[in-house]
Amino acid sequence: MSDHPVLRIASRGSPLAVWQATHVAGLLATAWPQVSVEVVLVDTEGDRRLDVPISSFGGKGVFAKEVQAAVLRGDADLAVHSAKDLPAVTVDGLRLACVPERGDARDALVGSTLDSLPTGATVATGSQRRRAQLAALRPDLTFVELRGNMATRLSKVPDGGAIVVAAVALERLGLADRLSEVLAVDRLVPQVAQGALAVECRADDVAVNALVRVIEHAPSRRRVDAERTFLAELGGDCDLPAGAHAVLDHDQVAGTITLTGVLAESGEPGAHLVRHTATGTDPVTLGTDTARVLRTALDVG
Repeated sequence: MSDHPVLRIASRGSPLAVWQATHVAGLLATAWPQVSVEVVLVDTEGDRRLDVPISSFGGKGVFAKEVQAAVLRGDADLAVHSAKDLPAVTVDGLRLACVPERGDARDALVGSTLDSLPTGATVATGSQRRRAQLAALRPDLTFVELRGNMATRLSKVPDGGAIVVAAVALERLGLADRLSEVLAVDRLVPQVAQGALAVECRADDVAVNALVRVIEHAPSRRRVDAERTFLAELGGDCDLPAGAHAVLDHDQVAGTITLTGVLAESGEPGAHLVRHTATGTDPVTLGTDTARVLRTALDVG
């Protein structure tokens, strides 16, 4: 601990990212009151290029790579990410050191409930996963792109339509009153690791890895590991039209995990979409097997 009297946390500069980094800083300060924690803000390509879809310039990993680079350069000791924004394969030189207790994983609508949307209503979302599943539930809907921080997104609710957000984002920003409907996971399977935070450190920094390990939440880690393994088996791109959600039984440390995965050909209306639920005790095996079942069902290799 004496090697790190100050822990520097790299983070994006959006209000939600700052909340996340500050939250982790608070957990660490509570666990290690003798260690000072500060947040280092990093500008990312994903935040700069708001005029085009994320998928057109690298997928959601664009929100993470500059933050990760800051840690690899030594400008920060650790990085805090929305776990759903991380590609499923960890960058060389880094380690997913811990997952704190997870928040709400569900998607939500702002502007209207799903069943109250009029025929042909417009739904704004940049997620292929959300489009594919919502189109399966409501083939009449029209979809448009949505980018920007949460304040920008909330300003773009279409007339008579809705936007789709992660419920936890508005909860963490104190804006839960804006939620029109939080969608059950059996209606809309969430993004892999949605609602969870991921703390990355340099793989060879033994001291920092030991410091952050104390804020690991083992049940959340098991769920995230199962979901991230599922995504890694599909190719590791968190912009795929795929989602997964893991649930633990009463023994959250060593008991059964139930994993539901979904995969679509595309995010276009009418695209073939398949779903599979399986159980197991090993997150890696469960995630891998579930992805293979869905990939075979879609005949995508």
